[in-house]
Amino acid sequence: MTVPSALHRPSGTPPSRRAAARVAVSLARLLALLPPGYIRAVFTVLRVGARPATYDQARAARGAVTSVSLTCLGPRGCLPRSLATVLLCRLGGAWPTWCVGVRTLPPFGAHAWVEADDRLVDESVPDGYLAPLITVPPRSAKRRDR
Repeated sequence: MTVPSALHRPSGTPPSRRAAARVAVSLARLLALLPPGYIRAVFTVLRVGARPATYDQARAARGAVTSVSLTCLGPRGCLPRSLATVLLCRLGGAWPTWCVGVRTLPPFGAHAWVEADDRLVDESVPDGYLAPLITVPPRSAKRRDR
């Protein structure tokens, strides 16, 4: 049995931001093919010189990414969505914390997300629901890489 559902696409993103988001999504799809260790190495280099992203910057980047890509908008698009969000923030000179980890409560599974200002960016889960295994925070952040 199938269950009808609809995905809500954010609107109101300026055309120039949508173009940048499309570039970020394209790059994210390529990066998503790499093993997590390689992605971490690439992001460790890319974050150099970026200032820490604010929650609002990361949220706006995530909204722009989901407005141009149904893959990133969908429930199984966490990896390309998180990669594209980080890349779009980087295009603006900022860097949020990129995280890959696991859900700690059923249904167990892997998940990728973005944090800024020590908060999950637009993830509708309670505190403690996600446990990070790999993180790439801003270089100037006090939090150490795991």
